[in-house]
Amino acid sequence: MRKARIGGLMTAAVMAATGGTLAAPAAAQADDGTAYFAFTTVGSQNGRSPEFVFKLTDKERIAQARDIISGKESQRVHVHGRILKRTTIYNPRFSYHLDPDTINFFDMAIEVCDASVEYTEDHLDEAGGAFLPGGHFCPWSSKVTREIQSD
Repeated sequence: MRKARIGGLMTAAVMAATGGTLAAPAAAQADDGTAYFAFTTVGSQNGRSPEFVFKLTDKERIAQARDIISGKESQRVHVHGRILKRTTIYNPRFSYHLDPDTINFFDMAIEVCDASVEYTEDHLDEAGGAFLPGGHFCPWSSKVTREIQSD
């Protein structure tokens, strides 16, 4: 997996929006105990969605995400979390992001929370009702692609 070194959160936002990457040294967690990761889902026009950036603040979840990227974890590899309907600096391409306190990883989930990131963006006004009840988002095709490094 390719990792990126980001000089600051604004650069991370630009990188996430443009899909750019830079070569990076070994993984390092931010000083405040925060780590950023990206995943993709299947379902866009070209079969691959843009990266969706999410933030983790729990040390156990950060370790799990790193295990998924390294291949050490091969079962619970899909991302689940509750949608917050607002843009965030680290995921500016979308009008929503995942609440870091609700993010977990799964191997199987019920169909009612499955959707691609693009479909969710296009139907965000319906999320939380019949579409993605309670705002739970668990894209079955999600795959953690990389960790976004911070200085």
